Parts: sequence; structure tokens; C-alpha cells
Amino acid sequence: MCQKQSASIGDSSCPEGEKKRRTELQTADLNNSVSQGGELQEVIEGHKMSLKRRCEHVTEGTHEAGSGTLLNKIYTELYITEGQSEEVDTQHEVRQLERTSKKNIQDTPIKCQDIFKVLSEQQRHIRVVLTNGVAGVGKTFSVQKFSLDWAEGLENQDISLVLPLSCRELNLIRDEQHSLLSLLHVFHPTLQKIRAEDLSVWKLLFIFDGLDESRFSLGFNNHRVISDVTRVSSVDVLLVNLIQGNLLPSALIWITSRPAAAYQIPPSCVDRITEVRGFTDSQKEEYFRRRFSDEDLSKRIISHIKASRSLHIMCLIPVFCWIATIVLEDMMTRDQRGELPKTLTDLYSHFLMVQIKRKKQKYGGKQRPEELTEADKELLLKLGRLAFEHLEEGNIMFYSEDLERCGLDVSEVSVYSGVCTEIFKRESVIFQKSVYCFVHLSIQEFLAAVYMFHCYTIKNKRIMGSFLKYLKPTPFSWFSWLFTNNDPVKSLDDFLRRALMKSLKSKNGHLDLFVRFLHGLSLESNQRILGGMLDQRNSHPETIQKVLNNLKEENSGEISPDRSINIFHCLMEMKDQSVHQEIQEFLKSGKKSEKKLSEIHCSALAYLLQMSEEVLDELDLEQYNTSDEGRRRLIPAVRNCRKFQLSGSFLSTSHWKVVASAMTSNPSHLRELILSKNKSLTDADVKLLSSAMMHPNCRLETLRLWCCSLSEISCDSLASALRSNPSHLRVLDLSGNQLKDPAVKLLCGALQDPLCELETLRSVRDDPVLSQV
Repeated sequence: MCQKQSASIGDSSCPEGEKKRRTELQTADLNNSVSQGGELQEVIEGHKMSLKRRCEHVTEGTHEAGSGTLLNKIYTELYITEGQSEEVDTQHEVRQLERTSKKNIQDTPIKCQDIFKVLSEQQRHIRVVLTNGVAGVGKTFSVQKFSLDWAEGLENQDISLVLPLSCRELNLIRDEQHSLLSLLHVFHPTLQKIRAEDLSVWKLLFIFDGLDESRFSLGFNNHRVISDVTRVSSVDVLLVNLIQGNLLPSALIWITSRPAAAYQIPPSCVDRITEVRGFTDSQKEEYFRRRFSDEDLSKRIISHIKASRSLHIMCLIPVFCWIATIVLEDMMTRDQRGELPKTLTDLYSHFLMVQIKRKKQKYGGKQRPEELTEADKELLLKLGRLAFEHLEEGNIMFYSEDLERCGLDVSEVSVYSGVCTEIFKRESVIFQKSVYCFVHLSIQEFLAAVYMFHCYTIKNKRIMGSFLKYLKPTPFSWFSWLFTNNDPVKSLDDFLRRALMKSLKSKNGHLDLFVRFLHGLSLESNQRILGGMLDQRNSHPETIQKVLNNLKEENSGEISPDRSINIFHCLMEMKDQSVHQEIQEFLKSGKKSEKKLSEIHCSALAYLLQMSEEVLDELDLEQYNTSDEGRRRLIPAVRNCRKFQLSGSFLSTSHWKVVASAMTSNPSHLRELILSKNKSLTDADVKLLSSAMMHPNCRLETLRLWCCSLSEISCDSLASALRSNPSHLRVLDLSGNQLKDPAVKLLCGALQDPLCELETLRSVRDDPVLSQV
């Protein structure tokens, strides 16, 4: 008997019989391996076929049977960039669109097929990619295009398996226990024959699409470590371990999310951040040309959209292009008497009625196509209630229990037919459970506004009682002030003023578009479009004028100036162009100090300056003839200027946050910041500005803090910024601050750091020049 178990076949120390037996065993193992390899290859090919069937057809706004369109037929290349816009969690997504509508020449565009490819020598291996983008901008389409190209053998063939796992479907098993292996078997039945050992040797790509739709929390700091793909745990723990690399450390991970939810993934876990910006101007036009064989019609639609800034900006979003197409095609191809929509409320009101008309044309009915039946109204109000409640909670995906709480019977055919398929759809079915969503977040916001406006117009506590008992307490307890005996709403202008103030207090502006729609719905013209959905008796010209006056005179106090800009947008939704026209004339005149600017003028000016294609050389708030509140509202324009100057102690931390965001924006234009006599500048505020100087986007070269009563703590923050890499600051002027020795030592210590590139540091010591480096 051979004592050497590891002897080779040709080893002379082994008898001939042993050699023969071992040869037979190795041959059998090899044949088994080849056979199994063939089986696994068949599994992979079967998975590709399944994935191709899933991804090759898409639906735009509807899931009616037979409505799918070939993805490759309508797919228009999206503008995807490396990196992301700043302040993603403090701006409503429409405001983010406005900010990113100006193409940045410094952007690095990436095709979705190249999302894991290293683009420069500085980049290391890319394992985890986080892709941000506002609702409807094309994140899921990008995932589908990537998956389809792989399944068809066109792109990324070095990847063994592409494994999409939709967060909206993962929600359905959030209370269940699974191993990673069983999870794949459940969501991809074609992979039933895949074994645990196969996962460790193959190159896998897991795609978690729609993190913002997830209803479970990801605890990256406190969870059980799992490294075995057969170990059973909760779904959220499996995802965290997979993202962190404890499970399958060689697997690629692609996560898509709306910006406000992306914070759940720690930056240390991400190798590349990308942002889907939607369509460029040329891509918008390509989309509309693809939609219509009638070239003249596509040209008319493109021309109209270009004429309205709000519509043109929203058309960055592919889904919004589809909504605009539905409405404008209907209005341009029939005997249209009314004016084409120019505001968002106009457009969405028409969109709702186009769907009602299509429903009646398809299913028949005695009423005229544009009339709403009581059943139509009831269904839309139930959908509006669902939209409103979950808008407060931040949910955009719904399940059967959510519908039932709002009185929607999921077993009724009407829920899935007619009007619902174009507004509210059943997204997918898995485990005999359905997932629902509105076609786009803005439709949810619009229907929530319709519902809220309806609730105000009926003002009947007895009717509302059945609704109130279902509502959960939320930070924005709207019904508590709308139907309270202590402080009842007295009139339409009072209702809208309170709604506006509630929205202005939102930290992330998630109610901004909702409130714009509320104001737009107050117009009798939009109420008329909605065919009796809303009571028009409250919209007298005198009342509307009161609403307009309230908007123009609103004092937003300590609220962020970014929030205050929404007051101007509410005016625009009410078709009041007076402020916009006055500011346009003001800009043309070039006489900053002559015209007295009101607060609403300053909000409008801040918006227009911020959105201008031309970067301002200098923005000096003292040059404008306005109040301190007006100057506060002008601050967002700092994002689009090279030199910013202000003096006086009238700013709070919320205002300094806007200045800091200008220093870290992509791109950052700010090169010189001059602050004088800002004695309200706290240590925390200086730390905020210093942290902004350490941001890789910051290009600030000159910082002057004259007579700002800086403390030792503030100087320590500034010293840290001077040591940062890269630091572009060349001049730091601290004149008039009476710095004490400890503060001076901190600054001198920073000057000696090899990373410090400062050339001039000024202070009001014995010599006005503390150091000339």
C-alpha cells in the first residue's frame, strides 16, 4: 500500500495497481467536472434568456397588457457623470434639477455599460458603485440597459452573472430569514442548480435598484458579521455584509438611489459615486423625435417646451418628457381652443383629464369624455389620500395594506384599468404579492395637493372624521391645524399661507412641489380643467389677490434662503409674472442701488442669478437697496459668482450653510470671500466654512474676515483648513480681530506645515502683516 497519498501517477514508489486505481479516480473526477461545467453553463445561458425577457421590454407610465415597448427602440443615452451634486439631502429634487440643468464642463461623463471600468490611472479597482439620481431620471432604465446588453452578449462579458435585486421586491420578504444562496434561488429561479462553491469562484454583479424604495434600515455600525453564503439571516443583514465585502468580497455591487436616501451607504464602502443627470438639451430633442413620426408635431412640442423654463428643466427627466408628450400631443392634434400649459399645475391638470378621457373612450360611458363621474372622483381622492399620507412619510412604493388603509379595494378591476394604469400602476408581482407606485413622484405630489385642496374645500369635520382616525402622527400634522377648533382656517388665503409656512420649515424641501401645486390649484382656470373635482366657490379674484399679496409680503425669518425661493415659484404657478418681469427689467437697467427691492424681489433675483449661464464677477449684498431679510434671500446667488462680499451681523447658521455649499459645489466658482463686521459668526460657523475649504471641489483663493471677533477655537479651525490637501487658499486676512497669542501660535504652526500654500496672512497685531510667507 502506498504510504504517500500525494504521490503522482508516475511515482515509482507506488505499485502498478494503485497507479491504475488513482488514474481511474482522476479521470472520473475530470469527467464529472466537465459534466457539471456543462450544466452550469446551461444554467448561465438560461439565466441570460430569463434576464433578456425581463429587460428587453419597458413601459412608459403604463403597465397595461401589450403596452410594452422594446427598450432598444426608445432608449436614449442618458447623461451620467462621475461624482455627485452637493446638498443632495437639503433640496427638493426639482431644485436639484434646476441646479444640474447647467452642464458643467468639468463633468466626467460615463456610459452605463462602463460603470465598473477604471477610467484613469489614479482609480483603483471598483467594486461598489453608488448611482444617484432624482425620481424618474432613468436609473432603472440604465440598470435594464446594462443587464440587457450583458444578457445579449454585447457588453461586460467578463462578468459571470448579473443579478438584479429590486428593493421594492425585497421589501416583500423583509420579515423573513434567508441565506444569500436561498435569496438568489427565490428571486432568480433559473439559478436553482447554483451551489455555494460556485458563487465564490465566479465574477458576480449584484444590482440593488431603488435603495430609496427600501423599507428596512441598513445598520452598518451594528450588525452580525456573515461570510458564509449558506448562513441564514435577515435580508438587511445580508445586504450590509455583501456591501461591506464580508460576503463574497470579490463580487461587484451596484446600488441605485434617489439622492435623499443615498446617505444610508457609508462613503468608506463606496469606490465610485455616479449621478444620472437625465437628458441634455440635445437628448430631449432626440427623445421627442423618436416619439413621433410627424416631424412637424415634434418640432412644435420642442418649441413649446423651450418657451417655458419650468417645463424645459423638468424635461431632464425622461418620465416627465412622457407626461408632456401625452398632454401636448392630445392638445395639438385636436381642435384645441385653450392655451397650451405653461406651468406644472397646468400640465398635470391636463394630464389627469387626458387619462380620464382615454378611460371613457376605451370603456364607454354616457358622460362626455372630459366629465368626471362620482366613481372617478372617489377613486382619485382615495389615490390622493394615499399620495398625501405617504408623501409625509417619504414612501413612494405601496403595498396592499397601504391601499386598504385608504379605502382602495385591491380586488376591484377598476384599480388596475383605465385611469389607474397611467397614473397609479402595479409595478410587479412576486410571492403572490403586488407592489404599487405612482408613475412619478411629481404625480404623487400633484394628487396629494388635489386631495388636500379638496379636504379644505369641504371643511366638514363629520366627513373628515373617518379619514382622521387612519392618520399617523407626523412632524407635519396638517389636519391638526386644518380642522382644529382652537385655530380654525378662516379662508383660502389663510389655508395657503399656513401650508406654505409648514413647507418652508421642511429641512429637505420635500414638500416644495406639493405646495406649488396647492397654489396653482387655487386658480379657477386649473379647477375648471379638473372638471368639477374641486369647488371653485372660494377662488374669487379678491381672494386670489390676497394669496398673491401674502406671497409677496411673506417674511421667512430664520428659514434657509434656499427654502424662500419656493415662494417665488408659488407665484409663478399662480401665473403672476409681475415679480419676474420687474426683476428682468432691474437686471437690464444695471442700477443696483436705485430700485428698492422687496423680499420677494430678492428671492426671484437670487433664483435668476443662480440659474444664469454667466458667472457673476462680484456679488456685494451692500450694493442692493433692500432690507436685511432681502439680503438674506439673495445669498443663494453666491453659488454663481467669483467674489462674494457682505458685512453686518444678520446671518445665522442656515445662511452660512448656503455659503459653504457654494464653496463645495460642482463646479465651485467662488474664488474670493470677503466678510466684515460679522460678529454673529460663531465658532461653529467658522468650522463650517473651514470644512468647506477642505473639500476637494473648493477653489477659494482669498478669505477676508475683517472684525469678526474670531476666537482661538475659530483660529484652530482655520489652521486645520490651511493644512488640508489640496488647499488653494493664498490670502487669509484676519485684520481687526485682536488675536491673542494662543490663536497666533495655531496659525503660525499651520504656516510651517509643508501642505500649507498660503502666501499672505494678515492680522491687526503690532504689524498689520503677521506673516509674509
